[in-house]
Amino acid sequence: MSGTTGRATAGRPTRGRTTRRLHIDWTRCDGRGVCAELLPELLTRDEWGYPVVRDGSREPAIPPSLVEHARRAEADCPLLALKLLRT
Repeated sequence: MSGTTGRATAGRPTRGRTTRRLHIDWTRCDGRGVCAELLPELLTRDEWGYPVVRDGSREPAIPPSLVEHARRAEADCPLLALKLLRT
């Protein structure tokens, strides 16, 4: 019987929850602002409607309490410009 839990990969033990980050593909985004409406805790909009990360980071970390909202924003983005990354 193995003493590990979770999904461990060879050479990398699991250490609790996976951190998720939000990636914005600027080549796809056209500034509709759906993501800022669905994730106002992380994003705001500039004067043209493009998302601006509130903390100034390039790929903001998603707190566990907002993961479901981030998934919805990813799914509802009309141009598929959002992607949740696991780190």
